[in-house]
Amino acid sequence: MNMGNAGDLLKAKSQEGVRVLLLVWDDPTSRSILGYKTDGIMQTHDEETRRFFKHSSVQVLLCPRSAGKGHSWAKKQEVGTIYTHHQKTVIVDADAGQNKRKIIAFVGGLDLCLGRYDTPTHPIFRTLQTVHENDFHNPTFAGPAAGCPREPWHDLHCKIDSPAAYDILTNFEERWLKASKPRGLQKLKTSYDDALLKLERIPEILRMDDVPSLSKDHPESWHVQVFRSIDSSSVQGFPKDPKDATAKNLVCGKNVLIDMSIHTAYVKAIRSAQHFIYIENQYFLGSSYNWSSFTDVGANNLIPMEIALKITSKIRANERFSVYILIPMWPEGIPTSTAIQRILFWQNKTMQMMYETIYKALVEVGLENKYEPQDYLNFFCLGNREVEDLNGTPNLGNSSAANSPPALTRKNRRFMIYVHSKGMIVDDEYVILGSANINQRSMEGTRDTEIAMGAYQPRHTWATRHSNPRGQVHGYRMSLWVEHTGTLEECFKQPKSLECMRRLRTIGEINWRQFVSDEVSKMKGHLLKYPVEVDRTGKVKAIAGCETFPDVGGIIVGSFTAIQENLTI
Repeated sequence: MNMGNAGDLLKAKSQEGVRVLLLVWDDPTSRSILGYKTDGIMQTHDEETRRFFKHSSVQVLLCPRSAGKGHSWAKKQEVGTIYTHHQKTVIVDADAGQNKRKIIAFVGGLDLCLGRYDTPTHPIFRTLQTVHENDFHNPTFAGPAAGCPREPWHDLHCKIDSPAAYDILTNFEERWLKASKPRGLQKLKTSYDDALLKLERIPEILRMDDVPSLSKDHPESWHVQVFRSIDSSSVQGFPKDPKDATAKNLVCGKNVLIDMSIHTAYVKAIRSAQHFIYIENQYFLGSSYNWSSFTDVGANNLIPMEIALKITSKIRANERFSVYILIPMWPEGIPTSTAIQRILFWQNKTMQMMYETIYKALVEVGLENKYEPQDYLNFFCLGNREVEDLNGTPNLGNSSAANSPPALTRKNRRFMIYVHSKGMIVDDEYVILGSANINQRSMEGTRDTEIAMGAYQPRHTWATRHSNPRGQVHGYRMSLWVEHTGTLEECFKQPKSLECMRRLRTIGEINWRQFVSDEVSKMKGHLLKYPVEVDRTGKVKAIAGCETFPDVGGIIVGSFTAIQENLTI
């Protein structure tokens, strides 16, 4: 959290009498004991946040990720060390008119921390001495990063102004109560937590049932539902009896009840899709049970396979279907490191499985010579280059070797735009946005805790319009595509068409060639075709002469060494 902005604002509001509660993941590797401080592996600044608010009326609760009762010591160590609380929500009261207040909420992928502020132009050098002077973030470089490009940030977030916002509040309350539950000598206290305000005691705040909403026939009405990945060790209020779990759509695990509704929402949305799917996500790996190898790695979420099966069903029905997936060029961190290489390896296995499944369907119906797998599925990433301005880029004391990643990125004036989004748009009528990545950590429910929302406008669906929906979901996708491509083309309105699929791929290929060129030139758009080669039979391999990421190194298709683990899946 940037204490000079959000932190000071929260302090000021608390001094005005506003109840301010912060529920922050307690990174077990960060500690502050008797003056000895460690930043922690994830560098979340959780201890720093607690110290910043220590003498204010802002209440900070550091919440460790624990496995709960009934698990082995080894399992508790794994959960507490590897997994996180990953939800990102802000809940506030807002004006509801007629001297009343209501609850609104913000949900998505944005963390309230350093390096997240950005604009659609995604500058890499030109704002280092202005807007981003005190907001530099780039974990790609292991050493000093003076004069290096910042890591541009692309994310998706949403505001919920409806009864569903009260569900976001309920999630916070249930998690707060679980995290603040007394342990040890604290149990002797008669009352252990009065931090949470009870809405029924504040007459000016509307109850959920009293919040005004538009009728379903209103052209701007929405239907919104909240989903989670969470288990009973992290939330209070799940049934005591496992028999009651099914009534709440919970799954019974070993000594734990699990809410996997985010995974369920993705699968149902994919199965319901009829025309196209557009995904932006920080990670994309899963369905390892159908990989060519490492089938027992445990990345068993269904999402990649469900997408492949949706495409194959459309091929067999001789119908068009398009899937566009936007991911980061590499996962955040040092791309040559073991963990990043392993994630890229799993990602490549996922891509390979999907493309081979599509190719088999084309062969089955005799269309393998007319179409190729990339006519149905394409992966993209984002990147930017900046031509040096007339005044030049200030030399900030860099002394790195000429062929080091910092020196090369400065020389070639390019860097990826980090895709941190966690969202999916289906048929321009349904959208999912939240904190959940497409990997096992986010989807299983017993690993990272997550929250998301799914929404659609009843008046802007294929069923009601009998044609392409033109509501806010459509507008949102179009705005993203215009930002990414730097242009607006007529085919963007028909994303399921072969013309649109091939055009986006062509734009991505042109931009990639400009991104890797020896000549530095200003990029009109940021959309890059993901740098792997996919042949007509669905085989995925490195591009000849471009096997590693420009400037920073690291094998693009990843590598696997040592033993399997749960951290990277």
